[in-house]
Amino acid sequence: MKARSVTALLFFLLAAALLPAQVAIRVGYFPNVTHAEALVGRANGRFEQALGSATKLEWKTFNAGPSGIEALFAGAVDLLYVGPNPAITGYIRSQGEALRVVAGGASGGASLVVRKGANIRNVEDFRGKKVASPQLGNTQDVALRAWLLQNHLKSTDKGGDVQIVPLANPDQLTLFQKGQLDASWAPEPWAARLIQEADGQIFLDERSLWPDHRFAVTEVVVRTAFLREHPDLVKKWLSVHVELANWINKNPGEAKAIVNRQIQSDTGRALPSRVLDEAFSRLEITYDPIRSSLTVVAERAYQAGFLKQRPDLSRLYSFELLNQVLREKNLPNVE
Repeated sequence: MKARSVTALLFFLLAAALLPAQVAIRVGYFPNVTHAEALVGRANGRFEQALGSATKLEWKTFNAGPSGIEALFAGAVDLLYVGPNPAITGYIRSQGEALRVVAGGASGGASLVVRKGANIRNVEDFRGKKVASPQLGNTQDVALRAWLLQNHLKSTDKGGDVQIVPLANPDQLTLFQKGQLDASWAPEPWAARLIQEADGQIFLDERSLWPDHRFAVTEVVVRTAFLREHPDLVKKWLSVHVELANWINKNPGEAKAIVNRQIQSDTGRALPSRVLDEAFSRLEITYDPIRSSLTVVAERAYQAGFLKQRPDLSRLYSFELLNQVLREKNLPNVE
């Protein structure tokens, strides 16, 4: 009897050893509506379902892009929903080796919000004011600095008289409410929260600065080594990503509810429906990476001093898998 038990145990251990090991996919995103595909996909388990039992998803949340890119550099993240500026900066810092943009996530969804009591009515009124961005070098931070330069203004660190304060989004809301911040270039839903909860008003909707009012605010990037080793898994991910983008656009009410539940799970607080509605009104969920806008974004980063030379982005993009998915779904290719 004992011999049979030992034999059975050895057989079990041998069988377990022969099973293929699970592939871990470490996924990063922000608990913002601009990352709606990630929020919905995490909430409803659609990614796990498509990837199967041979994979294990590990989800990580970030406040802004630079910290997400650092995690990717450290090998702690394989796939990341992130703004275009951190993606470009990460690509340049790694001499074009660390990451590839494989799809878009969202367009729009960023605004320059001013506190009503700050008495900002025109561009000149920003002199002497304190303006926040989510993090130094993130997409909104670079957009803010570029916009100031275009309007003949500079930040105090460049010898000008507009103080730029990189702050986590929740801290911005608190300081807005206390009257200790004058303005913020904020992504959604934080722009809507500053308006609804902190007496803010839109000075500039960033869409007004772009052709056709479209620009990339979220991209999907993949660690290059992971893309090379597991293109099949990346393709499965992109198939679900496209499916979710289309579903969100066709079912906005249900999508908002799921997004809000996941935001509550990630942050401990759901958004009021009026905030969610306003945030989505300035946002387009799309898998289109809007490649043309990345060229402009890279030039802005160069002009703002975040890049030492004008970058060559020719190897940043890898749309082959996305276009395979789109063809299989009878959808137009992206370029």
